[in-house]
Amino acid sequence: MTGDDFNAFCGSLPAATHSVQWGGSDVWKVGGKVFAICGWGTGEAAFTFKVSDIAYEVLTGMEGLRPAPYLASRGFKWVQHHAAPGLSDDELKRHIRASYEMIRDALSRARRAELGLTGPDQ
Repeated sequence: MTGDDFNAFCGSLPAATHSVQWGGSDVWKVGGKVFAICGWGTGEAAFTFKVSDIAYEVLTGMEGLRPAPYLASRGFKWVQHHAAPGLSDDELKRHIRASYEMIRDALSRARRAELGLTGPDQ
C-alpha cells in the first residue's frame, strides 16, 4: 500500500478527517480521535493503527510489524506495519477499518449522532 492508497482508503470512511502532524505524518481521525497514521519508517511508508489485545499479540510477532513507536510504549495497543512482508493490502485495510470502528464505537452516542454515525452500518 502506498501513502496515497492509505489516504484514499481512510478518506472513504464516514466522518473521517485528515491532518498532517508529527513531522509530516498523515493522521486520520474520527470524532477528533486518531484511528490511523501514515508516517515514514526506513524510507517506506509505515502504517500505524489500533488493535485488540489478541490482535496485538499476534501481529507484533509477524515480520514487518512491530509495537507502534511511542504509542505501544505507553501501554496502548497500537501496531505499526513498517516493512515487508507485513500484511497484504487487503489485510491492512481490514485492520485500519477495525481501528476506525473501535475508535468510532468508543465515541459517545451524542458525538456519533453529531457526526452522522447513527445508521445501521455505523
